[in-house]
Amino acid sequence: MPIRSVVPNPPPRGGAFTRRSLLAGAAAGAAVLPLAACSSPLAAGVAGAPLNPETLVFWNLFGGGDGLRMQAMEAGYAKQHGGSSSLQATTFAWGNPYYSKLTLATVGNKPPDVAIAHLTRAKPLWDGDLLDPISADDLASVGLSASDFNQKAWTAQKTDGKNICIPLDTHPFVLFYNVDVCQKAGLIDSDGKLKDLNGLENFEAALAAVAKVTGGTALNVANVSEVATPWRFFWTMYNQINGATPFISDGGAKLTVNEDAYTKVTDMTQKWVKNGWLNKGLDYATAQTLMFTGKAGFFMQGEWEISTAQSIKGLKFGMVPVPQLYDKPATQADSHTFVLPRKARTPEQRKAHMLFIKQMLEQSLTWAQGGHVPAYMPTFDSTAFKELTPQSNYASAAETAVFDDPAWYGGSGSTFENSVGAQLALVQQGSSSPAQALSAIKDQLATYLNTPSPL
Repeated sequence: MPIRSVVPNPPPRGGAFTRRSLLAGAAAGAAVLPLAACSSPLAAGVAGAPLNPETLVFWNLFGGGDGLRMQAMEAGYAKQHGGSSSLQATTFAWGNPYYSKLTLATVGNKPPDVAIAHLTRAKPLWDGDLLDPISADDLASVGLSASDFNQKAWTAQKTDGKNICIPLDTHPFVLFYNVDVCQKAGLIDSDGKLKDLNGLENFEAALAAVAKVTGGTALNVANVSEVATPWRFFWTMYNQINGATPFISDGGAKLTVNEDAYTKVTDMTQKWVKNGWLNKGLDYATAQTLMFTGKAGFFMQGEWEISTAQSIKGLKFGMVPVPQLYDKPATQADSHTFVLPRKARTPEQRKAHMLFIKQMLEQSLTWAQGGHVPAYMPTFDSTAFKELTPQSNYASAAETAVFDDPAWYGGSGSTFENSVGAQLALVQQGSSSPAQALSAIKDQLATYLNTPSPL
């Protein structure tokens, strides 16, 4: 069995010492021990556990149903490669804790071979010299090409003219609906499908009709002890307006939100609450439970809640893209992606790591069962996926995906999402006016806007 020599990480792109590389070097010595203390004892190179030199090390952040499906896919890979000793997969806590571990492991020269990153979080990792680019030759070495992927996600991941990650899925914000409630409201057509709800006037008429049926709210959007959902709701609606600009730009150094578009969406939100169509304050679990039990007709959330809906005995529900209420279709979304953390790799190791990604992509139908829209087009275009419902009913949302603006403090589960989402939640709750919330957003983001990336 070949023995791998221990080779330091390659120098940063460009070969010169930079502020980032100096910070990375200073952090490396301090990073390893805290990381070891927080990680699974099986984490590669962290707790000092010896590894078979041929074992591929993979890190992810998937829990719940996603975690179970990812484990099934990992088992599928291991089966093709001689059993469990071929793969060491470690799962860490979702969000900032995971990305901190991945960052520290990489600057400490102990990264996994392959890792999962949200597309919006891969960009800061790239800016911090923490990822290896993925070339056309890398793709071709395992029979992949750019055309194999959803082009919205593929284009979004390109940074500095390089491929920085490989999309596994698109996970959009979608509209769940209770079939029985919507039937009573006259919103189900003769084919048993939800009628076209595009257009603000049309959608508001539907909200009014559903509210009459429920005697309460028509639409639930979680906003108590919940910051991600208010942001996803806002970012979807905001980007449907012509003239909507990035909320932040220049890598997170400038606040560039279109205040007219911001006000249009937040005024609409408060109008819906005042009319009794949209909940004033509900936590995540209650927001969906009320729709599942018929006390609301609609629920907006990420498509991953399909598993929860399917677990409710007797519930008849459907899922569609969020309707276009303004000038153009747009849907807040992110993508789970595979990344290659920066490390020295032999050509053979690089091909092995790419092969792992390819063979996980080939199991995308398993992943789609949890609600995510496959980014791998051979799966997306397959008969099996087209017959998978309700997933295929909202799959077009992947074509209207709008990703969060790139920033070192931005992306899914980030400081930006937490700060802005909290203020948008207060708007929905009626505790802040749109103007007061925007002022608070500006104040809270000021520190980050004026702080260079620490990566």
